Amino acid sequence: MIVLRKAFAEFLGTGTLVATVIGSGAMAANLTKDVGLQLFINTVATVFILYIIITIFGPVSGAHFNPAISAIELFRKKLDTTAFSAYLVAQLSGGAFGALLANAMFELPLVNISEKMRSGGHLFLGEIIATSGLIFIIYQATHLGLNRKLPRLIAAWIGAAYFFTSSTSFANPAVTLARTLSDTFAGIDPSSAPAFIAAQVIGAALGFTAFAYLSQSSFLKVSKGKKKRDGR
Repeated sequence: MIVLRKAFAEFLGTGTLVATVIGSGAMAANLTKDVGLQLFINTVATVFILYIIITIFGPVSGAHFNPAISAIELFRKKLDTTAFSAYLVAQLSGGAFGALLANAMFELPLVNISEKMRSGGHLFLGEIIATSGLIFIIYQATHLGLNRKLPRLIAAWIGAAYFFTSSTSFANPAVTLARTLSDTFAGIDPSSAPAFIAAQVIGAALGFTAFAYLSQSSFLKVSKGKKKRDGR
């Protein structure tokens, strides 16, 4: 029952995130033809909702909302295979539900397959950077005991990455797949999704590797410092 409760939190959180990303993009396109302003509106809404859902659902499920994070937790043995499977199903289904909900709110077909092509090595690189930064920040902040600041740190990173990465920072396989279901500002053509997801997997691995190396180095420095002070 505990796993189901956590999975339900992941479903709600991922669904809310996707509905916000797609819905704010659709609203932005309705309000203005200025692409820069559209991206700004989309970014602000995403930053706000990330802070809210991480704060609200973090104590329940850890607020992953992202298969890349859950996969790392499986690797770290913080999740067993049963919990990981439940999280994955919840994230994927929650993302799809959020996309359908956003489509419905803007009087679009429930399943509205995107035709927005997003291809090219520069976008692939942007997704690697966006995802690696996200993963590094999550684990490094946790390592430093900054758990209470995580909602702000994650929201700030994604908000910044919306503007400084060429891909506008999807950084999440579940969200990427969900965005194929809406032919709106935030959509992505299904043929472009596999490359984005591959980049996210690479970025997650690089981000966690950087954290593991840096945290180990910090630990060694602290240990050496203690030995000197103790006269050992």
